[in-house]
Amino acid sequence: MNNQDVLLPAPKVRDRYGVSDMTLHRWLKDERLGFPRPLVIQRRRYFREADLMAWERSRAKACA
Repeated sequence: MNNQDVLLPAPKVRDRYGVSDMTLHRWLKDERLGFPRPLVIQRRRYFREADLMAWERSRAKACA
């Protein structure tokens, strides 16, 4: 299984970035931030790890 296939539930994503659920919600609403959209499976949010890694790289470039 490659990281393209790995799905992280929202609590793991919050832990990954050290943010609250409200912050994650704000990131998703702020289109300028470009945070990856989740897949919703049985009313739960899952994020593709590959999308998160690409977002992290784009943020690092923007800050450099």
